[in-house]
This record gives sequence, C-alpha cells and structure tokens, in this order.
Amino acid sequence: MPAERFEGVHLGRTPEEIEEEVERGVLLTSLDRAVGWARKQSMWPATFGLACCAIEMMSAGAGQYDLSRWGMELFRGSPRQADLMIVAGRVSQKMAPVLRRIYDQMPDPKWVISMGVCASAGGMFTNYAIIQGVDTIVPVDVYVPGCPPKPEMLMYGILKLQAKVRTSEPFR
Repeated sequence: MPAERFEGVHLGRTPEEIEEEVERGVLLTSLDRAVGWARKQSMWPATFGLACCAIEMMSAGAGQYDLSRWGMELFRGSPRQADLMIVAGRVSQKMAPVLRRIYDQMPDPKWVISMGVCASAGGMFTNYAIIQGVDTIVPVDVYVPGCPPKPEMLMYGILKLQAKVRTSEPFR
C-alpha cells in the first residue's frame, strides 16, 4: 500500500530506508498533521443551493464525479452535522440572515466555499435585492468562479480547501 508523502518530510536517508520504515508500519508525524489529515478526509458539506449553481453542485455528488472519493459522500441537511458550507448561487437580502444563522449553527471548525460568480460577487445582478458577495455575511475560504461553474471546478475548489485544511495548525 503506497504511503502519502509530503514535501519536506523524510523518514529515512535512502529510498530503501524509507520503504523499510513503511513496511514496519512506523508512522511519525505531529499531532497537527494527524488532525489536519483526519479533518481533510471527513468533510461533510451542508446543502445550501440557491440557484442554478446548485444543480452543478448536485451533479458533483452524483456517480459521474463522485465526491465520495474525498470523504464527502454525505450532504447534510442539518447544519449541526456539517463542517463545510457550499454557498451555490445568488444570495438575496431576505436569505442573508438565514445563511448567517445556518453558519452560526455549524460546529467549529467550519469552512465556506463560495460557488459561482453570483455568490462570490453578485454576478449580473447589480441591484438592491442581491448581496454583492457572500463574504460580507460569512467568511469565505475558497472561491469557485464561473456561471455556473462546472462540477470539475467545484471539485478543484474542494481539493484546494482540503490542502488548506491539511496544512493548518489547529493547536497553535
């Protein structure tokens, strides 16, 4: 079974020594890296689809794209069981307090992906009824551009977020 290798981490001096340690089952890491790896592999997104981007988000979870490869097979209906919010689509003034309430009900640590140009910057809707960027309501970790973004773009954004989570240091 191949081991996941990170740049700058050396278990042995030669490739043979590295393979010996892996075969023995010895794994040396810090607590920060272990927790980051576990969080990266077990993100459960909350469904918050507001417009046409939500259809692309649903198709990313379907069989052709299969988000379960990255530990995200469960889209949660309850914010208390989710740690990732994917805001897909335009956010109206009436929906902004609901979005904030759902975000506040999520347990820590929590992350947000802004999916689509409408969620990121208001899109083509430059009027009083649409929020010009969801980052005015909740802190956003990753922006996924496009109108609507393809499922591949959402998966790329998720992989970028997982890399951010993996390298974070929760105990410092």
